[in-house]
Amino acid sequence: MEALLIPPRPGPLWLLAEVTYRCPLHCPFCYNPVDFAQAGPELSTDDWLHVIRQARALGAAQFGLSGGEPLLRDDIEILVAEARRLGFYTNLITSGVGLTEARLAALKDAGLDHIQLSFQDATREANDLITNTRTFDLKRRVAALTKAAGYPTVINCVLHRGNIEHLDRIIEMAAEIGAEYLELANTQYHGWAYLNRAALMPTAAQLAEAERVTERWRVRLGKAMRILFVTPDYASTAPKKCMNGWGEVFLAITPDGLALPCHTARMLPGLDFPDVRAHDLAWIWHDSPLFNRYRGTAWLPDPCRSCPDKEADHGGCRCQAFMLTGNPDATDPVCPKSPDHALIQTALQAAEQPTAQPLVFRDPKQSAALARPF
Repeated sequence: MEALLIPPRPGPLWLLAEVTYRCPLHCPFCYNPVDFAQAGPELSTDDWLHVIRQARALGAAQFGLSGGEPLLRDDIEILVAEARRLGFYTNLITSGVGLTEARLAALKDAGLDHIQLSFQDATREANDLITNTRTFDLKRRVAALTKAAGYPTVINCVLHRGNIEHLDRIIEMAAEIGAEYLELANTQYHGWAYLNRAALMPTAAQLAEAERVTERWRVRLGKAMRILFVTPDYASTAPKKCMNGWGEVFLAITPDGLALPCHTARMLPGLDFPDVRAHDLAWIWHDSPLFNRYRGTAWLPDPCRSCPDKEADHGGCRCQAFMLTGNPDATDPVCPKSPDHALIQTALQAAEQPTAQPLVFRDPKQSAALARPF
């Protein structure tokens, strides 16, 4: 009898380089770790080039640059050029701060394929209030620069209690700018957003109206602008796979060199996060205890183990399970079958009440002062 051949595990499809936690904005919904000020020194240019080459050898096809604000580093063009040379599709996720006409030309020459620009609201006053900066006019200028350079105008706006009722104007602004793509990303409660959850979570009525507004604009604009409305996990009726499956398609590298299977996994206790300066990416992806810890469904607890939906959701989000229950092995409480689902219901009920909780803005001083709140 011939031996059964097990095909090798595919490598990651998407490499996200979080090149810095530094950021000129102070958004209270940022997914970066609350204790980011405790992170170690940033990877060098050579370190990042080594990561990019290894990831491409593993089969990764998309290379994203994020942060913080990636443009605060002066080597982004070098990283983009190398990624492009290797055959990656390259994507810059930016607040727009630092994207001058000269730098945009350099990035285009380096081969940058795609730019995603964040807006936080539709007016100068509201945008600058939530970021605790004066950046709205800059963002409008950057949107014009990228369009003039031939890039599709791709806008991301995080929705929350403070701006969700401005959605009609936000979409109108995106249409005025000439955006081809608008992502309306309802806040997911990780990092700073979890710390500010009571102040950020919209009511059920606000969410429902936001979906109606979005649909009206989809009909009105047709193919002129694609609008994606991302429902918050807390308001979903079923959990989602973590990044389409823990260690299945996505690989993030933190500014200080830790390899993660999702953006926020470094908050999870009791795990050894491999450093790309100490381990090859192939070993990290295929063999490290971290990437195998929640891979697939064999690890699942009850009631997930016997659930017919386990292949679809893999028990949900590990970070969400930890933040809500204190146990990263637990079923995601978003799931109605979770024994902890009442935690979600309590949070949704609390959102129906007025809140006087002040926002805690993301900044290094706050980060250094705050212990882990989870």
